[in-house]
Amino acid sequence: MAPFNTSGTDMKLADLDVIVTAPPAPGWGGRYWILVKVTTDTGITGWGECYASAVGPDAMTAVIHDVFERHMAGENPENIEVMFRRVYSSGFTQRPDPTVIGAFSGLEIACWDILGKHRERPVWALLGGRMNDRIRAYTYLYPMPNHPMPKFWGSADMAAETAVAMVEKGYTAIKFDPAGPYTIRGGHQPSMSDIETSVQFCKSIREAVGSRADLLFGTHGQFSTGGAIRMAQALEPYMPLWFEEPVPPDNIEAMATVARSTKIPVATGERLTTKAEFGAVLAAGAANILQPALGRSGGIWETKKIAALAEAHNAQMAPHLYAGPVEWAANLHFAVSIPNILIAETIETPFHSALIKNSITVENGFVSAPEAPGLGIDVDEELARAHPFTGNGLHLEMQEDPIDYVGKNLFEGGAPAQKDT
Repeated sequence: MAPFNTSGTDMKLADLDVIVTAPPAPGWGGRYWILVKVTTDTGITGWGECYASAVGPDAMTAVIHDVFERHMAGENPENIEVMFRRVYSSGFTQRPDPTVIGAFSGLEIACWDILGKHRERPVWALLGGRMNDRIRAYTYLYPMPNHPMPKFWGSADMAAETAVAMVEKGYTAIKFDPAGPYTIRGGHQPSMSDIETSVQFCKSIREAVGSRADLLFGTHGQFSTGGAIRMAQALEPYMPLWFEEPVPPDNIEAMATVARSTKIPVATGERLTTKAEFGAVLAAGAANILQPALGRSGGIWETKKIAALAEAHNAQMAPHLYAGPVEWAANLHFAVSIPNILIAETIETPFHSALIKNSITVENGFVSAPEAPGLGIDVDEELARAHPFTGNGLHLEMQEDPIDYVGKNLFEGGAPAQKDT
């Protein structure tokens, strides 16, 4: 047996480039994706992705550069733990900061890509090895070419048609969120129209797919405690696999109250970061399905710790994805390596596929463990640079106006409004 190749173990993180790329309209996955390209002094390049931040892409680019130069440049990419502690403690804080940790998360993913390429092994092999040969995937219900927008977002019949098409592709779980727009005003009571529409979506989709697929009901933290309980009780007959983020994510005790009041499992996590926030959710019994976005939650290593906490609480992991394919690749390597994976989100668009040159694909509703070194993706850097973001909106935004208790509410499924393009 040849000895392990130790050449380059003293490599250092040397250079950083940040690319903000915008998927073509209608922009499934958000208005833009923030990709980071990190290169070592030995010439190995790693790719990462920073999930949505609370500041615009120009400001976020500056944050990413600051985090890299202040806490990571010149460091061995193996030293994930010390770099995380520097970032987590920066500014005398030692508490979660979604923007700073989001910047580090993408850079940390790039470090794992570098380490896998250096060792000529897929990232999952460095995380405890292959626990799962393939990962069950789910998809959001996006409109089909024959579906008019925005009418699609309020049509249970069209949603059911898309659900059938996705199940025929092999998906065994489908997500939708018809309960109205998310507002900056915090939790609210759903209107009777919102409850009626949500029930009709669940009823129509369940009748269309039968027991062939789980229903994933999303709300993105928009209800008051009582409002969430009313909605959950109305949906229980259709047996959703989860009730996602029923109240604002910082209201942990309120979410625990909802969890104790419904038969539907509660899921949360796309807006949380680090084990500090996820640990508090688990300790309160507020959710038993966690949905970290690895480009925000602290990166791959920190999210492995979150998964271990979840395992100790008999909870499962369902990595979130409303971003680009680099974060998706990180999610998959993480999922391959843990025992308590439930499912992973995916987005299939031509741009997602082209950006990584089809190097990872969904086959019959599952994704096989990547085998190529590092993240196992081939990033089309030229394509990413050819689609720069030129708007002035954030990756995702909330509605300022309150919901309508007289007419109909309509949430356009995460599709960014094209007001700034």
